[in-house]
Amino acid sequence: MKLFKKITFTALAAVFAVTASFAGAASAAGSLSGKITINGSTALLPLTLQAAKEFQRLNPKVRIAASGKGSVTGPQAVKKGIADIGACDWDASIDVPGFKAFSGQVANKVAVIPFATIVNKNVGVDNLTTEQLRGIYSGKITNWKQVGGADADIVVITRAFGSGTRVNYQAKALAGGDIVKKEKNYKETGSSGDMKTAVATTPNAIGYIDLVYVSGDVKAVKHNGVAPTTQNVINGSYKVWAYGYYMTKGQPTGAVKAFIDYVQSKKFQQGSLKKLKFIPISAMK
Repeated sequence: MKLFKKITFTALAAVFAVTASFAGAASAAGSLSGKITINGSTALLPLTLQAAKEFQRLNPKVRIAASGKGSVTGPQAVKKGIADIGACDWDASIDVPGFKAFSGQVANKVAVIPFATIVNKNVGVDNLTTEQLRGIYSGKITNWKQVGGADADIVVITRAFGSGTRVNYQAKALAGGDIVKKEKNYKETGSSGDMKTAVATTPNAIGYIDLVYVSGDVKAVKHNGVAPTTQNVINGSYKVWAYGYYMTKGQPTGAVKAFIDYVQSKKFQQGSLKKLKFIPISAMK
């Protein structure tokens, strides 16, 4: 009988300890407060907005304001002190072609971003090679019939300078090839959403966008015969992708660190992030 009482007391003590542990963790999470401002990449914006929604539900005293105007504006805003997090499609703590490093900033890796070449639905082409894309964006190829399509002028849609999508697409889809501004059949857009709209509403248009924005309004084409899918990125056959980063001034602390930790957590990476057609950072080897 004494042994039974001893075992029962020990078991109850363990339950209370575990319960207290969970209660403490929940209390710690719920005790976070303050405002987090996030600027930068429109490619990462759908992920940021979804993560903010979930994080604020868990931490109702935290307010998150997120906006997207292009990757370079993220670390710029952090440098100026008007943002806590700069969402960027490249590691802005180091030099990349066209952009110097932002000194003192830390790159927190949060996602893998697949990018796709897209065309208006009236375009009959479903595959383009690196050389064909280089020709189109340099202005050497101007008609769809030159790449197996109908006899129609190609309307080139691109992102403005400072876009992380443009940096990565130019480096990987075009293998470093130039994007040459033209007097006609050429347009620059300021965001991923604007790019999608421009291609969807312009007959014979071509552009590029991250996979999360691809829907029935536009058609994603193969690159060198390989479809732009998350699985093809993971297996190494599709090369047009990049890591997405949250840039911070020094190591993140407080609510900012807690938010980044949430985005990097297994729960978010394997859940909402995958549903949005991003790829968990753990999937890349």
